[in-house]
Amino acid sequence: MEISTSSNTVTIEGNIKSVSDFQDIKTTFDSLKKNNTSIIVKVVDSISITSSVIGYLNKLVHKDKINIQLKVGNEQLILLLKDLNLVGILNVTKA
Repeated sequence: MEISTSSNTVTIEGNIKSVSDFQDIKTTFDSLKKNNTSIIVKVVDSISITSSVIGYLNKLVHKDKINIQLKVGNEQLILLLKDLNLVGILNVTKA
């Protein structure tokens, strides 16, 4: 997995699957949330997302009051997020 940032946009390429992926994502978001109330997340091609990342995104929305816009490239991941009722919470759209 590779992660890059530009302004308030985070781009994630590759599959999100390991603990180190979660740590990288968390570190990136922790630095962005200091100066942003809205973060755009582009998940380019991952077919899944770990529960720890989902939990962290939920924390950002509900506790930290960060507006997340999740732009997903993979249809399977969009269906998973729909099944988990996260489309509205994370503002999921097709990338």
